[in-house]
Amino acid sequence: MIEGLLKALSGLPREWIAFVVSMLPIAELRGGIPIAVNLGMSWREAYLVCVLGNFVPVIPIVLVFGPLEKLLRRWPPFDRFLTRLFARTKRRSEIVERYEALGLVAFVAIPLPVTGAWTGALAAYLFGIRPRYALPAIGLGILIAGIVVTLATQGVLHLWRL
Repeated sequence: MIEGLLKALSGLPREWIAFVVSMLPIAELRGGIPIAVNLGMSWREAYLVCVLGNFVPVIPIVLVFGPLEKLLRRWPPFDRFLTRLFARTKRRSEIVERYEALGLVAFVAIPLPVTGAWTGALAAYLFGIRPRYALPAIGLGILIAGIVVTLATQGVLHLWRL
């Protein structure tokens, strides 16, 4: 999947490729930073571009998802999809439910599958964390996750040994 995406984006400057990959819900920083470094970007540039890219989808998810959900729930296929998505998100984000904004920071900061900015933004919506708390918490989590992924990409931190 990533190979096909990279092929489709191949005409873009490397900064835009890294930015777009970091915006995607599955790749996020875990995919964007290694790809950026592999494309020849410095670790500093990769960190900055990818962190910014990862934060972009958070804003509309946190601010607009409520009204969008109401609209989408009118159609049965979307209703079923959202019901499954919300159930899975709630199961995997107990830390957010328990500690709210602080839990949101930790949840987003840990660069593991099914954690990250997208799921964190959705969890913030589901648990009713106000945008004025959710956006900074998710932003801080993204900054921390970016540091962790950058250190791992540079060989300073060996995530597989943790």
